[in-house]
Amino acid sequence: MITIAIDAMGGDFGPEPIVKGCIYALKKKNFIPILVGKKSEILPLLPKRYRDKISIVDADDVISMTDSATDAVKRKESSVYKAIEMVRNGEADGVVSAGHSGATMTLATLRLGRLKGVSRPALVTLMPTSVGRRSVLLDVGANVDSKPEYIAQFAVMGGCYAEDVLGIKEPRIGLLANGEEKSKGNELTKATYKILEGYRGFIGNVEGRDIYNGSCDVITCDGFYGNLVLKASEGVASTISGLIKDYIRKSPVAITGALLMRKVFKLLKKQIDYAEVGGAPLIGIKGCVIVSHGKSNPKAIHNAIYQAINYVDTGVNDHIVDRLEELKQKEA
Repeated sequence: MITIAIDAMGGDFGPEPIVKGCIYALKKKNFIPILVGKKSEILPLLPKRYRDKISIVDADDVISMTDSATDAVKRKESSVYKAIEMVRNGEADGVVSAGHSGATMTLATLRLGRLKGVSRPALVTLMPTSVGRRSVLLDVGANVDSKPEYIAQFAVMGGCYAEDVLGIKEPRIGLLANGEEKSKGNELTKATYKILEGYRGFIGNVEGRDIYNGSCDVITCDGFYGNLVLKASEGVASTISGLIKDYIRKSPVAITGALLMRKVFKLLKKQIDYAEVGGAPLIGIKGCVIVSHGKSNPKAIHNAIYQAINYVDTGVNDHIVDRLEELKQKEA
């Protein structure tokens, strides 16, 4: 049975939503949960009937959002450090943390290590599309200064994720640029294009709109631009929902049509909502680490746990190693 270590202290609201999310997940999935954090705070939140089903590993230290990510390596008594060490030692298969994302990524990379052939791990997020299934966007923040070979590897890893975790056969992989033509883009994307050209599933440059129209399954880009795309998408959905609400209030005559549109945008917002997705997998490391939003509620945590279980269950990491070797041979 799959074992998931959950950083119980990392979220903005303390252990309560994390403990509740763990319990919700346990009601629907068979797995072994381990909550890592201050036992004195976690235990009172656990109903007695779950105390023999959920283990607690005591950790007195908590890395706050204001702490430096690099300091996390020295703080061996912190909840996130201990959770990641459990994967390193084979005591857990995956980690879920809603804590300091920089600290989580730093520890995962340094303590677990990268998969063979991976230069840099990447954060993955799922974006809504007009055809009803999600597209894979990466990197969305792990690397803000990437080299062409990194972005090409992101494409390969994203393709494996789309195949194994989302069940998309022969995913179409695009390189985010400012135009579809091969000549478009900056020096970084042009160099990346040369590496990916001829690789299985690569369809060339894609534009921002292709993230949402279903013409592409995987979109690869530098983490700086990927994060901008993600945050802008969240903002657009939220802003339009608010504008429609204002329109309804000011124009009662158009209330029926406006209500319909508002429902549509609420559905869109739901698809982008971090609580629905659960978190972003840090792909390319040995093991499984799901980086959740600091403001995660119980729903977000239990969805993040589902993500971790599914990630481990599919064996996507082995697939990534094989495909990166294939890319290396193509370049040679």
